[in-house]
Amino acid sequence: MVMQDYEIQYRKAYKEKVYTSKDGKDLQSPVAEDLAHLMRQIRAAKKKLFFIGNGGSAGIAVHMTADFLKNGRMRAIDMYGAATLTCLGNDYGYEYVFSKQLELLADPGDMLVAISSSGNSPNILRAAEAVRAIGGFIVTFTGFAADNRLRKLGDRNLYVPCGEYGIVESIHNQILQQVVDEIMALDVQEGR
Repeated sequence: MVMQDYEIQYRKAYKEKVYTSKDGKDLQSPVAEDLAHLMRQIRAAKKKLFFIGNGGSAGIAVHMTADFLKNGRMRAIDMYGAATLTCLGNDYGYEYVFSKQLELLADPGDMLVAISSSGNSPNILRAAEAVRAIGGFIVTFTGFAADNRLRKLGDRNLYVPCGEYGIVESIHNQILQQVVDEIMALDVQEGR
């Protein structure tokens, strides 16, 4: 059965995921725990949170923007207004649709969560470079090749060692959902 093989691949990729710091060193803390802690610091400092991605990763980005805004009580900013995307894409080129927004909206200390299965999409790379220049914090979610370019730009990097879009995107989505759920659980625990 094909789906059985898919499930095996998913579990293998999830088990083998790699979470690293900016210098490429493995982080020992669980991804959801570490990111929940960092995002709660961002929230306490009243900094903004941006999610970006293309295709299925864009779907994850839009979903997480809503969840982190409502459930995580964070200043999550929607980067997917149709008029804005088409204006910037038309006037500057699609590779600038996120970076141009971030140049105007992001401040030092804000966080970008860049989701890209390949880790090599020009518009995602430009956005990460824009946030780096502003002095923001970058979290990357990638897959496919371990040496993808986006992974080298993040302060925290989750890499899923798999070449299947569905598996990589599903793991990215699951972990981000775990992060917001962890934030909510910590808030309840602290009576917030």
